[in-house]
Amino acid sequence: MDEVKETARLIKDSKFIVALSGAGISTNAGIPDFRGPKGIYTLGLYDPDKVFDIDYFLIDPVPFYNFAREFVSLLEKVKPTFTHTFLAKLESQDKLKAIITQNIDLLHEKSGSKNIINLHGTLLTSHCTQCGKKYPYEEMKEKIFKEEVPKCDRCGGVIKPDIVFFKERVRDFDKAVELSKRADLFFVIGTSLKVYPASLLPQFTKGKIVVVGSGDINLKFITPYIVIRRDIDEFFKEVNKELEVIK
Repeated sequence: MDEVKETARLIKDSKFIVALSGAGISTNAGIPDFRGPKGIYTLGLYDPDKVFDIDYFLIDPVPFYNFAREFVSLLEKVKPTFTHTFLAKLESQDKLKAIITQNIDLLHEKSGSKNIINLHGTLLTSHCTQCGKKYPYEEMKEKIFKEEVPKCDRCGGVIKPDIVFFKERVRDFDKAVELSKRADLFFVIGTSLKVYPASLLPQFTKGKIVVVGSGDINLKFITPYIVIRRDIDEFFKEVNKELEVIK
């Protein structure tokens, strides 16, 4: 099977495409993943139990904000990858109905995608943990760089970005399940399928599953139609040559 031509055919013939994206879709943009060979966890750059645990954050938010300062600084410099843009174009052509992402890097938003399910929350908004005051991204970004721990202007409480920490519920999972059920083509892009409950989503689809990504991917509970173990952008550039989604 010519995997590029077959993927292009599937996209052309499908009526309801859904994509699940993980950290691997953004590594070509310069954002490290978490569990890959050069991942944040693998290299021990940050202790996830201190940075992303909600109980620890409520006691001592300093480790998280040390990470956030570096991460937000990186986000200001990076641009969406070819694959981010390719998916956004598919959406604009009414082929791709939704992107379900585990990422908090805002690159799907920057690429122009609109129908995004942010399972792990978003950095676009933050809220005070005491009084609930809302802070938009630009205001919160300024606080992150000015204050060791951003504090609420109204009550002095610690502000928390609206991302999902360990022990918190993911966002819009029921909606993600319904979209997965409706998909006639389901892309799994740049995710190890090891993080619950996002890893369950491909099991809900009755459509063909195309997995794209390098590294260790958990395929134990699904039967993909195609598995592409190579650079994500290079693969979708070849698919694009068949479809001319991006001209």
